[in-house]
Amino acid sequence: MPDWNRAATEADIIAGAWTGAAGPGGAILTFDTGGIRHAASGGLASIEHGLPFTPETPNRYASISKHFLAATLLLEGLSLDAPLGALLEGLPAALGAVPLGRALDMTAALPDMMEVLWQRGVPFTASLKAEEIMAVARGLPGLNAAPGTEMAYSNTGWRLAQAVFPAQRGVPYAEALRRRLLEPLGLLIAFPEDEAEAVPGLATGYWRDGASWRRGRYGVHFSASGGLAGSAAALAEWLSSLLAGRGPLAGMLEHLAAPRHFADGSESLYRLGLVRSALGATTLLGHGGSLPGYRNHFLMAPEHGAGVVVLTNREEDALWPALRVMAALLRESLPEAPQGFPSGLFAAAEGPFWAETTAASITYMGAYEHLVAAPEGGARSLPAYLDVRFRAEGEDMLAGTVGGAARRLRRVPADQALAPALAGTWQEARLGLTLHIRADGTARFPWAGGIGAETALTPLPGGRALADLAHGPWRHRPCLSLEPDGSLRVASHRARVLHFHRQNEPGDDA
Repeated sequence: MPDWNRAATEADIIAGAWTGAAGPGGAILTFDTGGIRHAASGGLASIEHGLPFTPETPNRYASISKHFLAATLLLEGLSLDAPLGALLEGLPAALGAVPLGRALDMTAALPDMMEVLWQRGVPFTASLKAEEIMAVARGLPGLNAAPGTEMAYSNTGWRLAQAVFPAQRGVPYAEALRRRLLEPLGLLIAFPEDEAEAVPGLATGYWRDGASWRRGRYGVHFSASGGLAGSAAALAEWLSSLLAGRGPLAGMLEHLAAPRHFADGSESLYRLGLVRSALGATTLLGHGGSLPGYRNHFLMAPEHGAGVVVLTNREEDALWPALRVMAALLRESLPEAPQGFPSGLFAAAEGPFWAETTAASITYMGAYEHLVAAPEGGARSLPAYLDVRFRAEGEDMLAGTVGGAARRLRRVPADQALAPALAGTWQEARLGLTLHIRADGTARFPWAGGIGAETALTPLPGGRALADLAHGPWRHRPCLSLEPDGSLRVASHRARVLHFHRQNEPGDDA
């Protein structure tokens, strides 16, 4: 039986620390199938105006928005087996062949538009409309990998799914969401599609830059992948209704959480906007959300009919606070850190696959996850977004799976030198992009209409190197890799389709 008092005490401790720090804050709510059981909040919704963050303060939900879209799609009767090309006009053949279900369960290998834009030199603060981003999507040269071979987080499938509503139902997604779900459940949740749209009472998002807090900015159209805004109370009421199957949500949780499978038949932990994990013997369903200055997470234990919401306007991890409250609620111990897991930089024998580890975390191709001890030995992610499972084979080799795909990564030698063949001027003729790599291990990436972004490269074996580019609170570390034909690929976990040729050589005709 859930221990609501222990959970409330833990939530109060976390929220109290936000208040004590006199900076941005958040709200932590526990709930069951009957509604909200306890609400804790602390810190400020606006540092500038000294406004407190309360359970009723609207916040950006970010990627928690995804399962709202999935539920609306299901209520509209749209087939998850339908290929995207049958639902939307003008998609490239590779994207059009992807089933809608794979676009939503992150196994479609769709390049993520945010990272595609970063690699093309578009600032994350640029004000881009939905139509402009869709035009870029329609020009994508292909997919990151074969569909169904791995789970790699991408918002693009959800952006495309939003476009299905006007194309197939003649109404915008916001209207379908309001009619199908928000009004029947009496939820005050908004769908602002960019940061310039006013949301009454919205908390300001902040991220830490050294010793000071800075306001978060994100100019790109949010899309249904992360555009909703509402209070922690509204989100907890929604999740309570989802657990209880109230009104239009009857049977919906079972549909959203139903197993999704890779092409080989194995099961993925990512479902339709929900991630399956476990705390002790208890199955959890949840999802996180992140926009510059906002970080959120929710967890549900369906067998106990209980859950927790953590919404914050501070760019800090929200999964672990949610897990702390859930562990108190269920009288479970928090996962232990891995024992003796090697730290350092590792890379596959070939391709853009790499990881940097600490004793309790991993950054895989730029995607960050906490690591905990795996029951079978080694380390696993919790996960927040990405299912990671590695065991160490000595100090210099990691073997396991990432997003269901098998990977073997070897430690990068400390004295690894930059491959001379990487140096030069590289062009992507189709897009008019230029990348300069210097023999001294620095590079100039495309950025902001020719201004360029400077980076120091970290050499990897096999004619590869990592760049390191700052995007406000976010860090982008694409891998540059020489291909057998002499061309250069730029790849991150979410976007692996940018292809350069050495200057004065034939351009990419992909």
